[in-house]
Amino acid sequence: MISVIQRSVRYGSRHFSVSTPRKNPRLIVEETEGVRRITLADPKTRNSLSLEMLEALHSAVVKTDPALRCIVLEAEGKVFSAGHNLKELTQKEGKGHHNRVFDACADLMLGLANLRVPVVAKVDGVATAAGCQLVASCDIVIATHNSSFSTPGGNVGIFCSTPGIPLVRCVPRKVSAHMLLTGLPITADEALRAGLVSKVVPQEELDAETQKVVDAILNKSSPVITLGKRFMYRQMEMSIEEAYREGSCVMVHNINMKDGQEGINSFIQKRKPNWTHEKD
Repeated sequence: MISVIQRSVRYGSRHFSVSTPRKNPRLIVEETEGVRRITLADPKTRNSLSLEMLEALHSAVVKTDPALRCIVLEAEGKVFSAGHNLKELTQKEGKGHHNRVFDACADLMLGLANLRVPVVAKVDGVATAAGCQLVASCDIVIATHNSSFSTPGGNVGIFCSTPGIPLVRCVPRKVSAHMLLTGLPITADEALRAGLVSKVVPQEELDAETQKVVDAILNKSSPVITLGKRFMYRQMEMSIEEAYREGSCVMVHNINMKDGQEGINSFIQKRKPNWTHEKD
């Protein structure tokens, strides 16, 4: 496990506790006013997803905090993440270790999807193999024109089977087949057209655009966003008939939540809503 140290950071008149890793792989976690920023900070390994890094990421993502409203995932250096550390996948490590690596990876990706709050990936660089998988597993992806995405595992004899799981759920079949079967990268603009990323901006606008997205999330009711995210993913596996049946029930429940009624009343009264952020 990665040992962490706690430090107090001042933002305006408030102090917040920040967890920072003591040793590699470096993972920086900062949480302020409901936003948890997780930074892959191990550029020497191209932010590779070693077993230790995967476990640390999972712990940082699923850490319980009632005040949490949004997670931002970013990386230091020119590579967002190069995927698994191939040094951990040799015969020397053994199948037991290999199983632990891919189990930890699955736990992380599923944890992102099942998290009650939105996860925003802030990408400024290369995302390959499991690094591309990590991007595809996030709810919203803001990328710069410098970014590219690929699943080139076949080039080294390891087909990107698990990276393909979220990828094929994000992009059309012909695009995912092209990426997985050839290993060729796609640009940020191509990723935007395919649906892998949400928006592409110049590098100098990345911080502002990410903050714009975060602010839009923070301006909404937390339990309403949780309800919406969970149904959004759940209905994807349903028939359209079942989705409408379930969706109607979700809408009725949403309307009768405290914040649902507050939103309706604030609209009628032409005022800003005063969210309770309380679960019903």
